[in-house]
Amino acid sequence: MPIANSASAASTANSVPPRVAYFPDSFHEVNGVAHTSRHFEAFAHRRNLPFLCIRAGDRGQALMENGSVWTLELPRGILSFALEKDLRFDPAFLRHIPLIRETLERFRPDLIHITGPSEVGILGAGLAHHLELPLAASWHTNVHEYLARRSDWFLRLLPERQSTATAHKIQDLALATAALFYSKARVLFAPNPELCAELTRRTSRPCYLMPRGVDAALFTPAKRSSKTPNGGAVLGFVGRLSVEKNIALLVEIEQELERMGVQNFSFLIVGHGGDEAWLRERLHRAKFTGVLRGEELAAAYAGMDLFVFPSHTDTFGNVVLEALASGVPAIVTPDGGPRTIVRDHQTGRIMQDEEFAGAIAAILADPAQHAAMRTAARAYALTASWDSVFEGVYSAYEEILPARQAQPQPLAVDTPLASI
Repeated sequence: MPIANSASAASTANSVPPRVAYFPDSFHEVNGVAHTSRHFEAFAHRRNLPFLCIRAGDRGQALMENGSVWTLELPRGILSFALEKDLRFDPAFLRHIPLIRETLERFRPDLIHITGPSEVGILGAGLAHHLELPLAASWHTNVHEYLARRSDWFLRLLPERQSTATAHKIQDLALATAALFYSKARVLFAPNPELCAELTRRTSRPCYLMPRGVDAALFTPAKRSSKTPNGGAVLGFVGRLSVEKNIALLVEIEQELERMGVQNFSFLIVGHGGDEAWLRERLHRAKFTGVLRGEELAAAYAGMDLFVFPSHTDTFGNVVLEALASGVPAIVTPDGGPRTIVRDHQTGRIMQDEEFAGAIAAILADPAQHAAMRTAARAYALTASWDSVFEGVYSAYEEILPARQAQPQPLAVDTPLASI
């Protein structure tokens, strides 16, 4: 499996940096794709790289040119429907093709990069095909696992044996469909090695490691207040409050800690989602803040004593890295990307669901060990920078691009885009 190196984007094999048209699934929302996309655009600004971001948003049909970085923001329409509390899908997004075509003709990209099978990603993939441009695709969300978990309401109606088999079939079919879509790209990116290997096996495309970075100046233990609620330990969770994040385990953890005689603790829950009301009703020792950003989010992380992240479906876990940067050890499951961030018995614990409460109690009962984990968590996070992540992405781009001249070549625009 290829792993993109960290060579500077300015010193790649070709002296002229590639002109990248980026089609992210989301940009302004609160999720990992949006978080990564905002940092990608910021990286292009810092390095003065030719970068066009075409995305959905609320500004209307707004094209902005800020030096080498262009953004085209397009509205979703009345036919769009909610996928999440702040994320929608517009089946009529193709109406924007004329404006996108005009913008691409002016920008003259060398490649198109998409982040998934949203209406924006589907449009980007179609444009890459019709304009005969290399397509890169990054995998950010385990949509097959999300779909299986969100089918629980239906699966519960079936006998247990049939329910389990049906869940596996739903997941396998969704993964096969997603892999077929991603196989249209010439190069893939994924946030952890296991997923990279799986994508290469299913698509026969090279997959490069694209982890996540963290702003260690924003997320830092220095923002921790000396005051804590009732002097007790604060167990933190940041993320979407929905079934695929396994938030039901938070309720079980609270109950198990109480049965163990641990009383001096509370939860700090940051985020929103479709199951927020369910969690509020059942998690009694919790403060719910809603979505926080910037300094407020950094202060919330710094005020935590342990980060509790029970998700089995996250491909990386940006929030886990932000917690570590804040000097907060994390407890995660053995599944998905977070376990590749956490160093067991150094920066946190990797536990099965039924082991979470015991691990929390043991860490809180040993202040010296807890302090050492805080220090190790911060030290590890300092090694993860966004610049190194995107330098690796640009190095991988060079694998699929022909040698370029000093000036970009015209697009192959003879194919009518309206036929997509």
